[in-house]
Amino acid sequence: IDEAEADLRDLMNIPDNYDVLLVQGGASTQFEAVPLNLLKKGRADYIVTGNFAKKAYKEAQKYGDVRVAASSEDKNFTYIPDFDDSSFRSDIDYVHCTSNNTIYGSRMRKFPSVETLVCDMSSNILSEVYDVNKFGVIYAGAQKNVAPAGVVILIVREDLLGHELPITPKVMNFAKLAEADSMLNTPNCFGIYVAGLTFKWIKAQGGVAALEKVNIEKAKLLYDYLDESKLFKGTVVPKDRSLMNVPFVTDSDDLNAKFIAEAKANGFVNLKGHRTVGGMRASIYNAMPVEGVEKLVDFMKEFEANN
Repeated sequence: IDEAEADLRDLMNIPDNYDVLLVQGGASTQFEAVPLNLLKKGRADYIVTGNFAKKAYKEAQKYGDVRVAASSEDKNFTYIPDFDDSSFRSDIDYVHCTSNNTIYGSRMRKFPSVETLVCDMSSNILSEVYDVNKFGVIYAGAQKNVAPAGVVILIVREDLLGHELPITPKVMNFAKLAEADSMLNTPNCFGIYVAGLTFKWIKAQGGVAALEKVNIEKAKLLYDYLDESKLFKGTVVPKDRSLMNVPFVTDSDDLNAKFIAEAKANGFVNLKGHRTVGGMRASIYNAMPVEGVEKLVDFMKEFEANN
């Protein structure tokens, strides 16, 4: 666990005034833990850009005066809503956002410049370079880019420790977790071990900046084809497109189903889109090589020619 933490600090250039924790429960546990630990004044603003951002907001509402400051739900989360400093109340404990939206395929490129910004990076942590100093808390379920489900990376600025509500469960208490070096209870040993191996793999690739270049290349391959295709089209506003999750559709549910079936028969699995979006979704996380995306685009071109 010490080695994994040291490698993660290196990879993300995490300053010394942040605690790095590897905890249990999945990112959904942090939907509760964040307000329980940070609602000192009892107020927070949320940017709702997708399914998990909305779930985080709903959980936080249980614990204080929590409101939506910006949302893209009006257009089924196909864009990132505009916001500026005036979008947020001045007397709040934190602003919460989600950097990448797994289901809807959108990605935040700019972030609020507030004193305490909390960010759920579950679906794109370690896929591009972020300045940790801009955030008060970063949390991420490990299962997209790091390790099996069950481990959460939790990065907390030290001045935010020790303000938890009295009802905060011990195993969700950031200060107690930090004091125990993530080992307040038996940690997810295997998941942390695998996370450590992944951190070493990322270092061997040249670090996060090197992976970011590859991820941009992979996404460009797919988006360039979608933009020229007469059969397939992307569902997200181009400026807000994700590097990790690429949803796309045809104009026909029957053709969508036919594509998913033929894709599976040709070795392209899990391309069915989430039920709230329909169509298809290609998830091209760090572990997916450029060749995988090239083969998908070739298959899509062949399918388009035949249909």
